[in-house]
Amino acid sequence: MLTWLDRTSLKFPALNKALREPNGLLAAGGDLSAARLIAAYRHGCFPWYQDGQPLLWWSPDPRTVLLPDNLHISRSLRKVLRSDLFTVTFDRSFSQVIHACAEPRHDEHGTWITSAMQAAYFDLHKQGYAHSVEVWHDDQLVGGLYGIAIGQLFFGESMFSRMSNASKVGFVTLVSALKAAGFVLIDCQMPTTHLLNFGAQSISRERFSEYLSDHLDSANSMQWSTQPLITSTLTT
Repeated sequence: MLTWLDRTSLKFPALNKALREPNGLLAAGGDLSAARLIAAYRHGCFPWYQDGQPLLWWSPDPRTVLLPDNLHISRSLRKVLRSDLFTVTFDRSFSQVIHACAEPRHDEHGTWITSAMQAAYFDLHKQGYAHSVEVWHDDQLVGGLYGIAIGQLFFGESMFSRMSNASKVGFVTLVSALKAAGFVLIDCQMPTTHLLNFGAQSISRERFSEYLSDHLDSANSMQWSTQPLITSTLTT
């Protein structure tokens, strides 16, 4: 039975209470306060809902993740990185990135990144939890992504691309920087061909929970700099 959250409490049901169909639906209700969102990520669940639906919380099993050591960069993408066609920054324009991610895809109607969701994650950005990756070409924002960083884990949320390979360059740049800073896992939530090609894999919910226990309170040395990064160094 689906659990409805009490607005007066930040407690979520145990992850093993999540439904098998639809896969991972754990709870409904609550709110998008910063405190609840951080509690959700630390617990192992995340919000996802469409306009007209109640607020829904998910913890799929299996969980799609990328271990930084397993990042695969294709030969064609290495050529793009070496070309320095794009400039990559972190946290330079969070609001632009999340607005772009919220734009409906060509094969979709509406968006799950509602105005309320955007406001909630912008609040997390101001508090230092949510971060963006911007990919620029000729001073135009052509790709990017955003997510949450806690301890040595990064929880990816959404990405967009307005130019071929832009989001791929942003993702590879982020993963490489996270690895250098001591991060051990990037949560991708659900599998896509795009992510699997990068080396993402599926792990059990139980194993994912172990990563949470072991690394959420561990230190990292990540510097979220708005200064341009040199992508050609990622191919060495």
